[in-house]
Amino acid sequence: MALNILTKLKNKYFLSLAGNGIMAVLGMASAILLYRALPIKELGVWVFFTSTLMLVDTARAGFIIAPFIKFYSGTEKARSNEVVGSTWMLAYLITGAVVVLNGIGLLFANKVNDPGLAFFMKWFGLTCVASLPYFMASCVVQAEQRFDRLLYIRFINQGMFIIMVILMIITKKATIQNVIYANILSAAVTSAYTMIKGWSMIRTVRYKTSTGLAEMFHFGKYSVGTDLSSILFRNSDTYIINFMLGPAALAIYNLGTRLMILIEIPLNSFAATGMPELAAAYNNNDKSGVIQIMKKYTGMITWALLPICLLAVVFADVAINIIGGSKYVHTEAANVLRVFMTFALLFPVDRFLALTLNVIHKPKLNFIKLLLMLAANIIFDFVGIYAFGNVYGVALATIVPTIIAIAIGYWGMNKYYPFKLLDIYKVGYREFMLLLSSLKMKLRKTA
Repeated sequence: MALNILTKLKNKYFLSLAGNGIMAVLGMASAILLYRALPIKELGVWVFFTSTLMLVDTARAGFIIAPFIKFYSGTEKARSNEVVGSTWMLAYLITGAVVVLNGIGLLFANKVNDPGLAFFMKWFGLTCVASLPYFMASCVVQAEQRFDRLLYIRFINQGMFIIMVILMIITKKATIQNVIYANILSAAVTSAYTMIKGWSMIRTVRYKTSTGLAEMFHFGKYSVGTDLSSILFRNSDTYIINFMLGPAALAIYNLGTRLMILIEIPLNSFAATGMPELAAAYNNNDKSGVIQIMKKYTGMITWALLPICLLAVVFADVAINIIGGSKYVHTEAANVLRVFMTFALLFPVDRFLALTLNVIHKPKLNFIKLLLMLAANIIFDFVGIYAFGNVYGVALATIVPTIIAIAIGYWGMNKYYPFKLLDIYKVGYREFMLLLSSLKMKLRKTA
C-alpha cells in the first residue's frame, strides 16, 4: 500500500529520494537479520562475498550505465532500439566472460584455504547471470526517469530476499549456503518479473549493431577505471582484514561501519541538491560564487551531522546490540563505530571538495587523489594491524586517506580561488541556523 502511494505521487525527485531511503531501510533490515541468523565466521564470509561481487558489478556497470543513459536518453525509436540492443550484447559478452572465469575458479575452489575466497569462486558467476535482466531493466527505467519502476524492481529483489531469510530463521535453516540460494532466487525472480513486464527490453538485442557496440564500449571504458578504483578503496579494508585477521574479524568490523549509512544518506542528498548550484555558478564564471556555495553546503551538512555523530558515539553499544545482537556486544564493533563516527565529520569536506573539483573540470585530480588514498589506506592498514593486532588498527588507519583527500582537494580548489578551510564552518553555521529558523517559522504557520 505504501509503495502504491509513492508511485502515485509521480514526482521523479521524490521517488528517487524515497527509493534510496527505502532501500537503505531494507538494506539495514537484511543486515540485522543476517547478523542474527549466521554465525560470526559465516557472516564474515558473506561480507567478503558481497564486497567482492561489488567489484564485478562495478566493472559491468561502468561499461554499461553511463554510456547507456548518454546514448539512450531523448533518442528516436530506431536509435533507442539500437542502443538497447547493443547494450544487451555488451552485457552478454561481459557476463559471459564472468561465467568463464567462474568456471575456471571452480576448478581451484576446493584447493583455496580462505573460506570467503572459495565461496566467491563458486557462486559469483551464477549470481551475475541471475541478476542480468533486472540490471538491464534498471538501466532502462533510470534512463527513462521512471523511478517508480526502479523502486518496484529494487523492492521486489530486496523484499524477497528478506522474506526468505526470515523463513530460514523461523525454520532454523539459516546457513550461508541457503543465504546464497535465497540471493540468487530473489535475483532470478526479479529478472523474470522485469522481462514479463517488458522493462528489460531483452527482445531489442536483434537491433544491435557493431557500431553501437563499439560506441558503448569505448565510452564506457573511461568510467570503469575510476569506478573500480573507488570500489577498491572502499573494499581494501575488507580484503586486508579477511586475509590477515579472518572472516570473524571482518564480520565485527563490518558491523561497526553499518551505521555510516546515517552519514551517507544526508550527505548524498545535500550533494545532489548542491551540484546544480555549483555548476550554474561555474558556467556563469562566478568563481567566488562557486566557493561560497561549496562552503555553505559543506558547513551546513557538517553541523547537521554533529548531533548524529555524538549520539552514535554515546550509544554505540546500544546500536551494535540492536543491529548485530548480543553476541557482538563485547566485541570491538562498538569502538569501531565510535572511531568512524568521530572522523565522519570530515566526510562532508572531502565529498564537496571532490564534487566541486569535478564541476570546475578537474576530474583528473580526483582520480590521482583516489589512487593516493588507496595506496595510503593499504599501507596504513598493514601498519595498524601490526601495531594493534586487531580491527582497531584498520579503523584508525582510515583517517589517513581522508586527511590526504582533504589536503589534495583543498590544494586544488585554492588554485582555482583562494579560501580558508575554517570559513567553511563559519559560513555553514550561519546558513544552518538560518535554515533552522526558516523551518521553525514554517512549523509555526502550519500549527
